[in-house]
Amino acid sequence: MSPKRVGLVVRIARVSLVVLLAALAVLVPVSPASAGTVAGYPEFPYPATTYQEPFRGQFHFSSQAGWMNDPNGLVYANGLYHFFYQHNPHGLEWDTMHWGHATSPDLVHWTQKPIALEPDVHPGILFSGGGVVDRDNTSGLKTGPLDPIIVFTNTNGVGVYYSNDNGRSFQPYDKGRKQIEIPEESRDPKVVWDAARRQWAMVVWSDRGGRGVDVYTSPDLLHWSFASRYAADWLFECPDLFPMTLNGTQQWVLTSATSEYVVGSFDGRTFRTDRPQPKKMNQGTTFAGGTFYAAETFSNAPGGRVVQMAWQGGNRGSTWTGDATFPAELKLVGSPDGPQITRTPVAELDSLRADSRSWQNQTVSPGSNLFGGILADTYEITATFDVASATAAQFGFALHSRSDGSADRTVVYDRAAGTLYGKPLAPTNGEVTLRLLVDRGQLEVFGGDGRFSVADNVNFDSAAVSQGIRLFATGGQVRLKSAKFTRLSTSWGTAQSTLESNLAGPWHAAGGSWTDTSGGKQARATGDAFYLAASTAGDAVYQGDVRLDTAQAAGLTFRATDDGAGYTANIDTSGVVKLWRPGRDIATYATPIAAGSTHHLEVRTTGSRIQVLLDHGSTPVIDATDDVYASGRFGANAYHGTATVQNLNTGAGGLDAFTSGAWTARGGTWTTTPDGLRGRSPDDGFYLSDRTGTDFTYDGDVSVTNGTAAGLTFRAAADGTGYTANVDSGGLVKLWRPGRDIATYATPIIEGRTYHLTVRTTGARIQVWLDHGAAPVIDATDTAYASGRFGVNGYAGNTLTQHLAIS
Repeated sequence: MSPKRVGLVVRIARVSLVVLLAALAVLVPVSPASAGTVAGYPEFPYPATTYQEPFRGQFHFSSQAGWMNDPNGLVYANGLYHFFYQHNPHGLEWDTMHWGHATSPDLVHWTQKPIALEPDVHPGILFSGGGVVDRDNTSGLKTGPLDPIIVFTNTNGVGVYYSNDNGRSFQPYDKGRKQIEIPEESRDPKVVWDAARRQWAMVVWSDRGGRGVDVYTSPDLLHWSFASRYAADWLFECPDLFPMTLNGTQQWVLTSATSEYVVGSFDGRTFRTDRPQPKKMNQGTTFAGGTFYAAETFSNAPGGRVVQMAWQGGNRGSTWTGDATFPAELKLVGSPDGPQITRTPVAELDSLRADSRSWQNQTVSPGSNLFGGILADTYEITATFDVASATAAQFGFALHSRSDGSADRTVVYDRAAGTLYGKPLAPTNGEVTLRLLVDRGQLEVFGGDGRFSVADNVNFDSAAVSQGIRLFATGGQVRLKSAKFTRLSTSWGTAQSTLESNLAGPWHAAGGSWTDTSGGKQARATGDAFYLAASTAGDAVYQGDVRLDTAQAAGLTFRATDDGAGYTANIDTSGVVKLWRPGRDIATYATPIAAGSTHHLEVRTTGSRIQVLLDHGSTPVIDATDDVYASGRFGANAYHGTATVQNLNTGAGGLDAFTSGAWTARGGTWTTTPDGLRGRSPDDGFYLSDRTGTDFTYDGDVSVTNGTAAGLTFRAAADGTGYTANVDSGGLVKLWRPGRDIATYATPIIEGRTYHLTVRTTGARIQVWLDHGAAPVIDATDTAYASGRFGVNGYAGNTLTQHLAIS
């Protein structure tokens, strides 16, 4: 978004400083990331909502909280539609753009996700841009089983960011350096696959000698060549370029933020059109902050569909600003003045349809109302009128009408003017067909088989006395050939939980209160409180991370009934790990458990045998038998205070590591996920085993998800003082100890990619291999530390460690 657009939005909003401060106060305060650090996405979770606030759309997407504007990087990837968007999670006005993120399996039911791109965590100015799915791995950035999502942003040039975990985390390519440098003002890159030439094409808005787009091409999404420029005064911001088919022939469509477009050809370098005068695909207020702006189409949509969503800036509520139009499918049809785009709501709207009523061949006269018995809040109306035989001057629908004759909005067809909702729409074969989508803060009007569309924001009064619908005619009659009213249900479900788990839901609480926090699911309990999944089992491996905030005890519950009666393995600040069931403490293990500490628990059950392991130790600290409960639910427990649980998973996943006793954190936050040990450290953080060694070979897989460095620590003291061999995203493998960088090896280190490190020590000699290479990349000597603990290290970043072995 440019300063011009920012200023325009502010002028449209016309809010005083007092109102702005009040709006900001409703959001949970968080500290923004500071330059050079990793904030760990502090904005998530958002403040809780039922999505039932006044004027909150029930089937139009809006951010759970905060400001949203332009749709960004719309893609269908790995079974989900991804909707990224310009976002300020800290307030209700435009400021410090992030990329928000939501996903949907069907374009209708959206789940809010954590921030995708965050200032300072991800370098660059994170304004609008596009995204693609690199199905053929043309970029070479794929590292796992999922196709990478690659997005493009920045200003006065283009930076590249990529995700190998379906949008859960993004890494900047080449440290966020611009892969295209544009000296003029520019922004809003959009990328499309040019199948005929097996290449990628990009359009970027710039003011290079006036408004227009620069066209670039690339074989791999990373290395771009300037191809041409298309200049047009109407072409301002947020361009989109995509192919469509008309009568079996491929055409290319170039659009701008204002919904204007032209249809032409693209030869792999140059876009051309013989009809340079643009058309408008939406008749709403198509300026920044209006009711239809900065529309973008989905990349990789199934079936080759072209699906579009746009920003609606006029929807404001107590905790959010802005929404998106309901997804529309675009098609290209012929018309007397050339190819024309049609817009119709996607068929997936069917999933929201509830009860309906239909009418056929009715006469609408002044004073009549076929819809008189209907009260509705969110709904769809389709109607076809015989205009050729009509005597009425006007006809249409009064929406959310009241007994006094007033209504929140009226949709009128004016027969003499030939306008629907004030915009031109000529009859087709003497008939006018309209389709209305009515939501709590939105109204979308379609006509002429999609040739006509208007998106609007309307603050509909949802009170029962204001839910009437009036079908009217003035100055005469009109024949209603057909009409259908359909009630539409809400598309909102349970918000995205911060609890990471492979257990099936729904989850339910049995005692206490359980809420989402940035660290996981937090319990507040006066006595015992349980949080239980739908998943059940008898014999299993079950593990999770448990943090005692103020609670006396918390742990893993298993083989439980709906009310939590079953087994629980917990940590207790009295200084024990305990296995218990109602009425019996089965076994305990004495060990220091501090208030505020986090521990990893693992439970293994085989028949009546129950084993409990603590902090990745290889030997159970409890090995007992009890046969009261043979099977039941998985869950978590907290007792007398607050506690937080995270990464509740069944199966053998987790940290694969050498045999040792318990591990201990020394700086940073360390949690165990199915794919390994994740760390988050603002500076140096260590996670240390109690196993020690002198001469050895130490192997492991390390990755810097975002940030600076991750590595293997060895010959260390209990506080982490010792040697570390790491990979550094600055482009190094480094061997270091406190006070000295012993040796480095220059090589590209890409954030998000996994590297295998091997360390071999023989006396003072320390060798480091990278990715199973034949020769060490570091071969040095140092005598500071002769023996000590094994562990892992993270520095100024988010890290992932796995497959640790000692020989």
